[in-house]
Amino acid sequence: MTHEPRLDGADQVPPKPSPANGTRPGSALLVAGEPAATDADLESGWSGGSSPQSQGAERAVDLDPAHGPMDLAAAERAAADFLTALGIDLDREERRATPARMARAYAEMFAAEPFRLTTFPNDEGYDELVLARAIPFRTVCEHHMLLFSGVAHVGYLPGERILGLSKLARLVGHFAARPQTQERLTMQVARCLDANLSPRGVGVVLEAEHTCMTQRGVRALGAKTVTSALLGTLRTDPRSRAEFFALAGVPT
Repeated sequence: MTHEPRLDGADQVPPKPSPANGTRPGSALLVAGEPAATDADLESGWSGGSSPQSQGAERAVDLDPAHGPMDLAAAERAAADFLTALGIDLDREERRATPARMARAYAEMFAAEPFRLTTFPNDEGYDELVLARAIPFRTVCEHHMLLFSGVAHVGYLPGERILGLSKLARLVGHFAARPQTQERLTMQVARCLDANLSPRGVGVVLEAEHTCMTQRGVRALGAKTVTSALLGTLRTDPRSRAEFFALAGVPT
């Protein structure tokens, strides 16, 4: 399944440089006077000289793309060499543009959109679970470069701040836009939420079908892989953990 994240009106950014020109897309959402947070910063907590969050009631952390420059021309040449080495005839009319299409397809899958991880004061003191269920995602297995896709269930127990709800889906899409393993993707989403929201607990469950397992090798058609990451109260308190899995629809 494929999906392209669209920025909300409040999060609109100017058009970013095209991957075709070999430049890395940059975030246009930087907090004034402060550096952008890297993925390592976001997963473990900000380590720069100042907080990545702006002052005032609304706070935001900017997520930049995690990969380097793209060279589509080089990728197209490499795709042509790869297919030719496998004995695929590219002289047929319907296949002449296949290497270019292949390069653009992978470039699209690896193009993470910059966005703001926006938080707000928890003025009402809401202390129950916040859960976004069945967030669709797709990414590429880093071992075979084949797709795996499925749904993510992402939740947290609020502390002093709450998160803009669309950011839960954007966070999954951000970390999915690169070669991945399901285990790492699960932990990256959970750690980023924990480091930048400071909630009382975080829970992430991913359910996915891996084409590297269903379409090749063992060819286990219909098999799904489930991974989970629990932090804080959702890990240490059995009742909170059970509630999260029940609301996510995950059998325990």
